[in-house]
Amino acid sequence: MSDPAQKQKDAKFEQQENAALERIEELDEADKLHTLMLNARRMGSERVADAAFRKRIDVLTGDEHDDPVTEDFWRSIHTIEAVLTEKNGKSTRLTPTRQKLTRAGTVKTLSDIAVKAKISDGSELLLANDMADRTAEAVVLRHPDAFDEKTRDAATARLAEAESARAPETMEGTTDG
Repeated sequence: MSDPAQKQKDAKFEQQENAALERIEELDEADKLHTLMLNARRMGSERVADAAFRKRIDVLTGDEHDDPVTEDFWRSIHTIEAVLTEKNGKSTRLTPTRQKLTRAGTVKTLSDIAVKAKISDGSELLLANDMADRTAEAVVLRHPDAFDEKTRDAATARLAEAESARAPETMEGTTDG
């Protein structure tokens, strides 16, 4: 038997989450989105916290970039920096990546990350935080015409490898039959 009071409490919480999600769509100020994210985490709403986090990154990234690949890559960089800043408790920037981006350009930087023998720390961090869609490899695959076959194949293999490594974790607790 389910408790009617708990059902009412759950329904109210869901209404509050939905209202917060609607508000996130309207917000375009990074500091307000950050506050909303922190409050959502405090209240136990990871769905709202995640939506506020992602929207905040979109706001920080802006739309002043010359092309979609560059904009997408900056979104990835901002996401990694935000996760590291939260983890470290202080502002953290990907200085070497930013410098290479300035020096070599977006496509070359992304290609080098994708074909490198070892997964980048940033991609590893994003994968560990269920943000595979924000990795450099995902950026490459969203813009296939900008990259050569070797880069696309490396990005595909890297994400497939990461997914298969995570598969046993997601299978825990499941039973057959």
